[in-house]
Amino acid sequence: MRILYGVVGEGMGHAIRSRVVLDELSRRHEIEVVVSGRAHAYLKSLESERLGVNRIWGLSLVYEDNQVRNFRTLLANLKGALVEGGWPENIRAFFDLAERFRPDVVVSDFESWSYLFARMNGIPVISLDNQQIVARCDLPPEVLAGHEAEAQLTRAIVKAKLPGCLHYLVTTFFHPPVVKPRTTLVPPILRPLVLSARPEEGEHLLVYQTSTSDAALLDRLRATGLECRIYGVRRGIQAEERDGNLRFMPFSDEGFVDDLRSARGVVANGGFTLLGESVYLRRPLLSVPIRKQFEQVLNARYLQKEGYGIAAEEATGEVLEEFLERLPDLRRNLDGYHQDGNRALFSRLDELLAAVERGERAPDDPSDS
Repeated sequence: MRILYGVVGEGMGHAIRSRVVLDELSRRHEIEVVVSGRAHAYLKSLESERLGVNRIWGLSLVYEDNQVRNFRTLLANLKGALVEGGWPENIRAFFDLAERFRPDVVVSDFESWSYLFARMNGIPVISLDNQQIVARCDLPPEVLAGHEAEAQLTRAIVKAKLPGCLHYLVTTFFHPPVVKPRTTLVPPILRPLVLSARPEEGEHLLVYQTSTSDAALLDRLRATGLECRIYGVRRGIQAEERDGNLRFMPFSDEGFVDDLRSARGVVANGGFTLLGESVYLRRPLLSVPIRKQFEQVLNARYLQKEGYGIAAEEATGEVLEEFLERLPDLRRNLDGYHQDGNRALFSRLDELLAAVERGERAPDDPSDS
């Protein structure tokens, strides 16, 4: 079977998840991947006779002080699309792929280019991401409180992104009621490194930050006196850099997972991939969502609702102190979490691919999407 697989390039969570799925699918199918941003380099190493990885241009976000900067984001994307040739590059890629690869199905991890390719060519689409939970599930008032307008806007964007798919596979560690048809909730997709890791309680905090400019957080972490192994703040470093109890770590899959499995606790934003991995390894979390990203707010608030961590708007000294005091209770709650690796996802995905082979196509009316 020929599969076109789209991966959104903003953030690395989509690429990490997709790599696991691509490893599995490429054993039985012929695949072409379209991906933008940093995710392209991460997935490029997967290339083989049965799996090609193609760079496209994609939207990106500009962060500052743990917040999305809307105007700077707009300017950066206009520059990429018009001045640096992003849109013409995508048009060329579209016609090149249409000529040399005729997919039977598209799988989209919240990626628009592959979805539009499918719609223009009458190809069924399977959506596989965590964002669709906003549009396809009933979210309780206490989770939305204070963010109702953001939730409505996010729901509208998510709903419009991939309407009318054959099916929606939604990865999640929490389970609100599903209210849309053709929707299956599955556990987080985990890397082999995470599945094979054995959790143990160490003395350090694992810290992961999307923003590189949150100096106030570093001061507060320094004040805890605890060893903090920090990822994401100093991007591009090739070796560890130390500043007292703060250890700035170079990116390494093996090193990161080892630091995660043995952490006393985790301090992070609200990105789904790390939260899912931490919950699986039963590591308590302090989640500080990036402002103006409702999907991260949702993840963080459900993390707290399930008793797996604390959600906060800012990692103040008082919040850090509360988190450290509550670690024993949070660990006990996490002891009740279980998932069977990635089996549920792959079983359902295989069923859907078989349905496509039988000629069962997506409905053309996206009104219930």
